[in-house]
Amino acid sequence: MGTRLNNKIAIVTGAGSGIGRACAIALACEGAKVALVGRRRERLEETARECGGSAFVLAADVTMADEVNRVVEQTLAHFGGLDVLLNNAGVLHIGTAEQITPEQWDETFNVNVRGLWLLSRAVLPAMRKAGGGSIINMASVLGINGARNRASYASSKGAVVLLTKCMAVDHGQEHIRVNAICPSFVETELTAAVISKAPDPAAVRSERIAVHPIGRLGQPEDVAGIAVYLASDESAWVTGSVFPVDGGYLAV
Repeated sequence: MGTRLNNKIAIVTGAGSGIGRACAIALACEGAKVALVGRRRERLEETARECGGSAFVLAADVTMADEVNRVVEQTLAHFGGLDVLLNNAGVLHIGTAEQITPEQWDETFNVNVRGLWLLSRAVLPAMRKAGGGSIINMASVLGINGARNRASYASSKGAVVLLTKCMAVDHGQEHIRVNAICPSFVETELTAAVISKAPDPAAVRSERIAVHPIGRLGQPEDVAGIAVYLASDESAWVTGSVFPVDGGYLAV
């Protein structure tokens, strides 16, 4: 157990699995009190057990404004404040601009962009009242570089990157910092589903590994460390920044 986030209160979305789960556990291990948000309560409760007794479970759909407002209100009522928001909830649909259906496009932007925007705007009054805070947005290397068959996903993550920068400019004087993390291919349930649908999953996995100079795919815990840093006062002069966590993917 560390102390880097003692007395910090955080909301983490998509906390039931993958990167969100790893980040929530890492924040809690450094002393933060964490509100865990996601659609599947049972998965959130599993994460809560890993976080320890201070975790607060809030099942919600981040694309719905009333549910987002409820999450923030209940977090404030339960913990008495709010210092950190980690926007991690996301979906991934595979396809070109021609292949993606309107329903897939809308779901991608509703979760990856609208949900993030709704939560960010909902926490601003509480952070402003507290004298500052940290908003951490989970983007992607595909929000920086394009890729085949990722028309909706990459577009949504590009929107996250620019929204991060705009919010950092708008709210910097209020000491509200806004930064983005851009992971490459991290082994989660989401990415496992992508590989499993390929005609040759083993070949696809090998191809993914080959484009990372570090020689392996990422693990959720590889991303959690920078989330702790951005949540902590160690990053007090860091805002509007975009952090690739990618095993060297963007260096190739």
